[in-house]
Amino acid sequence: MALRHAVLAALLDGEYSGYQLAKAFDIGVANFWHALPQQVYAELSKLEQDGLVAGRQVVQETRPNKRLFRVTDAGLAELQRFAAAAPKAAFIRDDLLVKVQAVDRVDAGPVIEQLEERASVADAKIELFGKLLLRLRGPVDEDEFLRGGERIGPYLTCLRGLAFERDNRDWCLRIADVLRERSGRSNSPS
Repeated sequence: MALRHAVLAALLDGEYSGYQLAKAFDIGVANFWHALPQQVYAELSKLEQDGLVAGRQVVQETRPNKRLFRVTDAGLAELQRFAAAAPKAAFIRDDLLVKVQAVDRVDAGPVIEQLEERASVADAKIELFGKLLLRLRGPVDEDEFLRGGERIGPYLTCLRGLAFERDNRDWCLRIADVLRERSGRSNSPS
């Protein structure tokens, strides 16, 4: 997947300025595609040059003018091509896993701290995903929303993000406990 597809997908709900898109990207899309705001802005320019998004200038009296972007028919066709293509296999690339891999030969203390910090970050993301899911479905319960909600794509990706963060948190806490127990055992007299 290219960043362009993630940006196009993020724009499906209406017009956004680059700033609004970067903020929405950081909250909703970041659970499956990370990009810095500068990358989002650069991609918007490319998408506009390619005719996949259209931008319009909005004059503001008390603030600088802004541009709002929306997906064009060509952008929707590009998303359709992307959706029909076979996905590439996912893989994990995480420096914390390399540290855990090496933990038998390095000081486990810093690794345990990093695992606990990662679990804490996951907890914060779990809370954000919970709030976002409630906002997306409104007053409807989840099963009803999934059966008849108007736009469920963002909701489904948030469900995946929530599951990922819960699993990530649980794994980090379990491994921190294992390493702590092993460290205590290896330091005890025989």
